[in-house]
Amino acid sequence: MRTVTGQSAAGGGEARPDSDVHGNEDADAEHGGAVARPGAAPGRPSDPRQAGRPDVFTFGETMVALRGSGPLKLGGTMQVSIAGAESNVAIGLARLGHEVRWAGAVGEDEAGELVLRTLRAEGVEVSGASADPGAATGLLLFEPRLPDVTRVHYYRAGSAGSRLTAEVIERAFRAAPPRVLHLTGITPALSPTARSAALHSLRLAREHGSLVCLDVNFRARLWTAEEASAVLGEWIPCVDLLIASDDELPLCLPPQDADIGSVSGIASQARRLRELGIGEIVVKLGAEGATAFTHEGSLHRPAKAVRAVDAVGAGDAFVAGYLSALLDGEGPAARLERAVTTGAFAVASPGDWEGAPTRAELGMLGAPPGTVVR
Repeated sequence: MRTVTGQSAAGGGEARPDSDVHGNEDADAEHGGAVARPGAAPGRPSDPRQAGRPDVFTFGETMVALRGSGPLKLGGTMQVSIAGAESNVAIGLARLGHEVRWAGAVGEDEAGELVLRTLRAEGVEVSGASADPGAATGLLLFEPRLPDVTRVHYYRAGSAGSRLTAEVIERAFRAAPPRVLHLTGITPALSPTARSAALHSLRLAREHGSLVCLDVNFRARLWTAEEASAVLGEWIPCVDLLIASDDELPLCLPPQDADIGSVSGIASQARRLRELGIGEIVVKLGAEGATAFTHEGSLHRPAKAVRAVDAVGAGDAFVAGYLSALLDGEGPAARLERAVTTGAFAVASPGDWEGAPTRAELGMLGAPPGTVVR
């Protein structure tokens, strides 16, 4: 069970229970489709849109989500939807007008059909997904217990999504190499095969000159901090854009830098991670907003003030907004602004992804109270 608290438009307010190197400029030039690395030296060429090369490729487990109206033990009605960190980001990007591909494994069941049907309806390309006849689609239950506290119960052990293989990722990636590969720290925690699939995607990203974005998304019910740190530490040389909450940054530091993670502030931790080769680090600070660290220094944006309805999914909405602005060629300030805006939409709406805005809706947060759009 994961307990969710807070009213964070920047996606850092989720309380946790118990709580090869990246491509170089030569590779980018060869493939002609890499987004300019965040934090790269000025003058590095940006990426024009290219037919057949999607903006973003992401993958992971998407589950059927049942949302209750109160304590589950009392019964009652439940809303049926889907949820998964990577597919949440994919939907958010698709609504903002980007071409997104999602791959994953679902069961050969009605729940799996719901996952794929919903993603297709939201404009996400899912031809790279696979149906596993030997395992069921995962399930999670949302149980609101207090106005600002929701319990989440997972039923994903041995699910189809946890049996994702590198072969699935190989086929999906090579079919249309993306400008950006988006990963989370959830997928490698699901199983050894899912971990191998994620590692293989990093190799493919280097081969094709794709920018790599990693959202740490640590889940203590899936693996320990030590296990996460060991895997993420191996990935760091491959990462161009790292997105994490302030308590997740130390998981990305090598063991010899444990003292930095334990006693230093996020600026020192971000500086060390940039020394390890990451072009840009974005730290989600929940209700305090977010801070980006680039070669130009640090930049902070406060969270947008909204009436909070549901904090679940805010972090994924934040990532979608940030990547959207990056793909549009915007600088760090505009990236943060769009990210806190899309995060605010998520907080102000129920559901993991349902409140994600379209591009035309981004300006609605500035409307005065009581505004009616006709």
